[in-house]
Amino acid sequence: MIVMCDEPRPKTTVRNDSSSDEAVDVQTVVVEERGRWAVDIVVVFADGVVRKRIDTHHTKARAELSARLIKRAAERDIRGPIHG
Repeated sequence: MIVMCDEPRPKTTVRNDSSSDEAVDVQTVVVEERGRWAVDIVVVFADGVVRKRIDTHHTKARAELSARLIKRAAERDIRGPIHG
């Protein structure tokens, strides 16, 4: 089921505890954890690296599919000479 909302999404704002620099690179990682497969995203900035858990899946195939889609979407947002 897809739910559509007529209200516009609020504008994204930079948190005080996060880097406002542009991302240099993005990777996704699939790891097995407690019988499930987890997808993490790793974003590289000029001043550091951020790694966040996105979701967990029952099968490795679903986790790998999710990781590929997340990486493709994130790469669209990276600006610069490498991806530019």
